[in-house]
Amino acid sequence: MGVEIERKFLVRGDAWKALGEPVFFRQGYLSSHKERVVRVRIEGERAVMTIKGRNVGATRGEWEYPIPMADAVELLDGLCEQPLIEKYRRRIDFAGNVWEVDEFLGANAGLVVAEIELGSEEQVFDRPEWVAQEVTDDLRYLNSNLIKHPFSAW
Repeated sequence: MGVEIERKFLVRGDAWKALGEPVFFRQGYLSSHKERVVRVRIEGERAVMTIKGRNVGATRGEWEYPIPMADAVELLDGLCEQPLIEKYRRRIDFAGNVWEVDEFLGANAGLVVAEIELGSEEQVFDRPEWVAQEVTDDLRYLNSNLIKHPFSAW
């Protein structure tokens, strides 16, 4: 079983924009149930299907598989829950870790979130100055929830 240990934070300012090249993401959900999330994603020139289990703290099961681009487009446009999530992601190296900063578009425009994957929930890490309040335990910030309850409606 794959395991994902991830912490999520809000982002302040815009200094982070100069630190990584943006990649366009388009993603949708075949299932957004909290017990099992099945996501289809196009990230740049790559397409993947990801299955995630229920969050227990910052940890959950995760399995990811490459899929053909044509299949991803067909699933996103014809089978996934609507609306889709669209965002730009920057991967930023800082103090030995990689931060993924997502700048959301559409109904979630204005929301910018930074995530860091860890080896354990107890792992100590340094935060860049542009990382603000932690929102790991706030389910509103899960991408699978943003399709039903977009940031613009909060």
